[in-house]
Amino acid sequence: MSLLCFWTWEHCSCIAFVINTLFLNDAQYGLVLSQALSETQMSGYAGVLDQKNTLVPALYSIIQDPDSELLEPVCHQLFELYRSSEDCLRRFTLQFLPELLWVYLRRDRHSSGCIEALLLGIYNLEIVDKDGNGKLFSFLIPSLSKPSIYHEPSSLGSMALTEGALCQHDLIRVIYSGLHPQRETFTAQNRFEVLCFLMLCYNSLVVYMPHSSHRAVCRMSSRLCVSGFPRQQLKAWTTPCMRVLLEPQFMVQMLAAVYHAIYNGEWDAGREALDDILYRAQLELYSEPLLLGNAMKSSLPGSAPDGSQGRKVLQVEVTSSIRRISRCTITAASIRRLRWKREGEVNASHTLGPADLTNTGPLSWITAAPFSFMPLDRVSKPVPLQSSAPTLIKHT
Repeated sequence: MSLLCFWTWEHCSCIAFVINTLFLNDAQYGLVLSQALSETQMSGYAGVLDQKNTLVPALYSIIQDPDSELLEPVCHQLFELYRSSEDCLRRFTLQFLPELLWVYLRRDRHSSGCIEALLLGIYNLEIVDKDGNGKLFSFLIPSLSKPSIYHEPSSLGSMALTEGALCQHDLIRVIYSGLHPQRETFTAQNRFEVLCFLMLCYNSLVVYMPHSSHRAVCRMSSRLCVSGFPRQQLKAWTTPCMRVLLEPQFMVQMLAAVYHAIYNGEWDAGREALDDILYRAQLELYSEPLLLGNAMKSSLPGSAPDGSQGRKVLQVEVTSSIRRISRCTITAASIRRLRWKREGEVNASHTLGPADLTNTGPLSWITAAPFSFMPLDRVSKPVPLQSSAPTLIKHT
């Protein structure tokens, strides 16, 4: 098989004939074929990967088998696919990340060197841009004053420069992170720093992941959290596993992936993984996973949304924001006009009976004010404007 790696695209037909003759499995076929492609032909190969439905299960079986001789070439080829410029090929490699993390954490470090090299390679590729410079990541912390994150402005430039928008400018919090150092090997100090970053990359593309990857992330979360604890005896899988050390930030990333899987076809497996993560967080006294996990559990409906079969998409209902009185700049003239409008409604309310006050149209909230029944002699008269030009209010 090593000699086939140096062949070019003209020999692909011969390679396919030889492979079909030798009755090799789908994983070996995809491996050899992808190594024979050039960089310009990778886009066409991405469509071939999507059409071969038996390739993904074959790769999962190779990753799960500790004695498989194909694990090292498969990891090498997955890294080559991730290095390509095609986004679909990068997502194809990233869908196996949950299974790779589970296999890496539960096995001996010396027996999973190829998986460790693959994880480090993906990490080192993600922390730099195309020019080799370090990436700086930023994200916006949503404000609790908005109904949802969809009501947050995308940027300050798209907002109307009103007084309210300028007052809330300081409330917009943007968190920057990045400039991660390159890693050549895993140590006890940087292991979960790298793994947390990889899970962050996975969660950023979780909407593109297939159902098999959603099941894998739920399975990984459950097994990592209960391995070596009494709860493992209640599981269907009875393979004895050693206790795996976990850090709270890594568990938070697992919760983010599980939350998406719950609403996208993995209701039962996702709920089980959520309970297992909370079980481990309670034993370890991790505050962040406990806070996030309990909030997720409290927000879940009593039954699976949209039935027990099919794809359950996490739907968000966008509600309209509170209607503002005016979008214009607040001036002294606008305040006077608003006061005259209210005083006019007060004068009209004295000529109406009690039955008429209950149905005054869209301005009923104005007539229901506390000063609706103020005597006429106490109503202030309009103050004439000194100038036709509006005067801005000065804030002290």
